[in-house]
Amino acid sequence: MKFIHLSDLHIGKRVNEFSMLEDQKYILAQILELVEKERADGVILAGDLYDKPVPPAEAVRVLDVFLTRLAEMGVPVFAVSGNHDSAERVAFGAQLFSSRGVYLSPVYDGKVESISLEDSFGEVRVYLLPFVKPAAVRHVFEAEEIDSYEDAVRTAVEHMEIDPSVRNVLAAHQFVTGAARCESEEILVGGLDNVDAAVFDGFDYVALGHIHSPQHVGRETVRYCGTPLKYSFSEAEQEKSVTVAELKEKGDVEIRRIPLKPLRDMRRIRGTYMEVTDRSFYQDTNTEDYVQITLTDEEDVPDGLQKLRVIYPNLMRLEYDNRRTRESGDVNGACEVEQKSELELFGEFYELQNNQAMSEKQEAFVRELIRKVQERG
Repeated sequence: MKFIHLSDLHIGKRVNEFSMLEDQKYILAQILELVEKERADGVILAGDLYDKPVPPAEAVRVLDVFLTRLAEMGVPVFAVSGNHDSAERVAFGAQLFSSRGVYLSPVYDGKVESISLEDSFGEVRVYLLPFVKPAAVRHVFEAEEIDSYEDAVRTAVEHMEIDPSVRNVLAAHQFVTGAARCESEEILVGGLDNVDAAVFDGFDYVALGHIHSPQHVGRETVRYCGTPLKYSFSEAEQEKSVTVAELKEKGDVEIRRIPLKPLRDMRRIRGTYMEVTDRSFYQDTNTEDYVQITLTDEEDVPDGLQKLRVIYPNLMRLEYDNRRTRESGDVNGACEVEQKSELELFGEFYELQNNQAMSEKQEAFVRELIRKVQERG
């Protein structure tokens, strides 16, 4: 039984105010080709289908096209809602969709029923656990002591009817202790959302969502597949992929990753303004990529963002790494104002903002400006 494991599509997401919808359409079309090429027996979507609980209409259409295409291919889909989703919206039409082989997790009510599949090795049961908070599980099981996310997930799992003699697969969207995070993920302070991997010991494969980097936690078969696209520059060095989990006989799971090629990559660029605008620097690269440029010039480049976008139209972020940004530079406050000249006060303000003193040229300019203001007096 071969599953394509996906998660954290975040359809409708904007990164640094850039819409990712075109990139998401492109990567989902590529995934459809992989599903067909691999002859997958099912596709698991482990939460955060959308980026917001109330997604824009275009985002809904993108997911609709993706799910419809999978249904037309006859490939079952197993989807759960994530912390970015509205569980109620994801669950809408679940019974109707299930007749086409698209199985959507319901709003959690204490019951997590399985979907049964068959292959030459026997039965495989797929369980769909949407993102759950302690309050939601506590509401259902009032007699249970549920104070943490781990308590909540453990309780939910304990109330599933799991047959250990068959192969069991779980799709879930939680943070498992020990997973490495990225900047683009929503986290709780102090790790309050941690869940121990041992909670999932009853499952042969656990298809997790929530963490954007592909990785296993605890054992090889408790896995995050990561996002299909890069959503922050902390992911710039990652290679995005889909995870293929093939369950053979009980206890034998083969896992591999298939790389994805985005429409536009997300890259970091570093150098002086003259370096990064030199044709030899960028001529062999895709200047349409999403980029973060760090300039090392000591002086800020006037209108640098707009000038650089002539070459790099999808420049998302412009930063500086120089003496001004590296030094914290404690500057004494403008005390005893009456005893200081206008030039001294402006100089303190400039140093406070830039962590460096004015140059002689700048000081001469300010001095002349102050003189003209005083003359108009």
